[in-house]
Amino acid sequence: MTQSFSTLAELFENSVQEFADNDLFGTKTADGSWTWSSYRQFGDAVHQARAGLAQRGIQAGDRVGVISDNREEWAILAFACYGLGACLVPMYQAQLPEEWSFIIDDCQAKLVCCATEAIHSKMQSLTAELKSLETVIGFDIADDHQDSFHGLLAAGKESPVASKNPEPSDIAQFIYTSGTTGNPKGVKLSHSNFSNNVLAASSRFDFGPGERSLAFLPWAHSFGQTAELYTLFYYGAAMAINDEIPQLVGNLADVKPTVLVAVPRIFNRIYDGVNKKIADKPLPIRKLFHSAVETATRMDAGHRPGLLAGVGHKLADRLIFSGVRERFGGRLRFVVSGSAALSTEVAQFISALGIEVYEGYGLTETSPIVTANYPGHRKLGSVGPTLPGVRVNIDPSATGDAVNGEIIVYGPNVMQGYHHRDEENAQVLMADGGFRTGDMGYLDDDGYLFITGRIKEQYKLENGKYVVPSPLEEELKLSPFITNIMLFGANRPHNVALVVPDIAALEAWAASEKVDLSNAAKSDEVQKLLFGELEKYSASFKGYERPRSICITLDDFTTENNMLTPTMKLKRRTVLSVYQAQLEELYD
Repeated sequence: MTQSFSTLAELFENSVQEFADNDLFGTKTADGSWTWSSYRQFGDAVHQARAGLAQRGIQAGDRVGVISDNREEWAILAFACYGLGACLVPMYQAQLPEEWSFIIDDCQAKLVCCATEAIHSKMQSLTAELKSLETVIGFDIADDHQDSFHGLLAAGKESPVASKNPEPSDIAQFIYTSGTTGNPKGVKLSHSNFSNNVLAASSRFDFGPGERSLAFLPWAHSFGQTAELYTLFYYGAAMAINDEIPQLVGNLADVKPTVLVAVPRIFNRIYDGVNKKIADKPLPIRKLFHSAVETATRMDAGHRPGLLAGVGHKLADRLIFSGVRERFGGRLRFVVSGSAALSTEVAQFISALGIEVYEGYGLTETSPIVTANYPGHRKLGSVGPTLPGVRVNIDPSATGDAVNGEIIVYGPNVMQGYHHRDEENAQVLMADGGFRTGDMGYLDDDGYLFITGRIKEQYKLENGKYVVPSPLEEELKLSPFITNIMLFGANRPHNVALVVPDIAALEAWAASEKVDLSNAAKSDEVQKLLFGELEKYSASFKGYERPRSICITLDDFTTENNMLTPTMKLKRRTVLSVYQAQLEELYD
């Protein structure tokens, strides 16, 4: 029986004791097999790490940085910090060194753990200019090195240190926002923020110790932490740690998860991949598939199918849908989507395959979950009702729209503020305890929240019409020929688009049509193809929202070229710094 808790240190102690023999973390080995550690083994490692950190001078209130993708050592370090009353400051391996330096200097981190030898070496070279930084530890450096994480654990094993359960109001983490504009801001989240959010989310879903996930959302972000790491830890569930995103589908088949926490980009890939495979099947199979998806969507909306439609759906489920589910391990009960808007078409498609989709909404500043659809309470297209203890108000003054306004959040999940950012705190934290999200949306009569965009992203065309680009871009990315896209049109007569084509789909099309791709970005045939795709997938847009012309780049938006944040959000300002001249030429 899971217990309540008020701090993450208490969560750790409860679950390690209650689920000692359960599998916890799965790690993929060099030969492709998976090894699993138990809650008891993890607990022993956390006790050792806590003592090792104490020997290195870490105490209550100190900040400890970690620059790493998901791995077991990340979680060991996190819970070790909580047991000392220290504050964890997670960073991404994909971030630039200057961002690491800014964060470490801003939060005054005393110790930093690094995933790789290269990052460890880079951080060692920066210690002279980072006055607060005293110690740099490496996860992957040789065990006998003085800065190895293994050595820290070994030293801690010899001199145990008891856990010091912090106060619920103590800061558990500084999570720095992704920084789509300017320097990242340190969001201060308390143990109470996280604990309340985990308990509220847990009350909505029927998890148990037999659950298993494949963890690939970054734990450096609050979504991955709360919705997966802490919530599944609370239930004694298991988490396999994904190695590389391109290996995700293959790993799903190996791990056989029951639940998957993901972002729309992943579900869009599943949608695209299945549709491409079906497109190569004989006509009767294609007709059966699309008819069954339509029937499943109608059933999901509460309609009873006719006799023939029902038989066709059952046949498609046996012949097609079951095979798709097997590719994902065959045990996947439901998926949770967050971080960005999920297309209703994609949500309907995943549900039609027999996998329930529950979309939610939140921000780093709200620990993060504000609303979520959940079993028995789901409206596709919405992000669900609020969690217990959380309240949402809609402020129309920010938009001038009587229904669609700025989303304001109240509850125990609201952050303690931005670190060293008094001016920004005054802008978003209201006197009555509300947090101004900067997101636009509305509540329906049943209390379900619908997101309509981000206030800072919306822009006005010359004709005075407002455009909110991100939901439109998500719809356009449903084209099998489009990997990424950015709309542009602020203070211009109409929208245009920067398009990143799907190279594999483009090459297959070119081979079939005998089109030369030696200069694909300038090819008239490619331009015609992609513009046709935009026309097709923007059919539901308002006339002024549709792009009138396009330019093409073969270089995708990635974290490596700094055009995506580590949570896969588009850095519009960075993209414009490279492509604005080409976009402006489209108006000539």
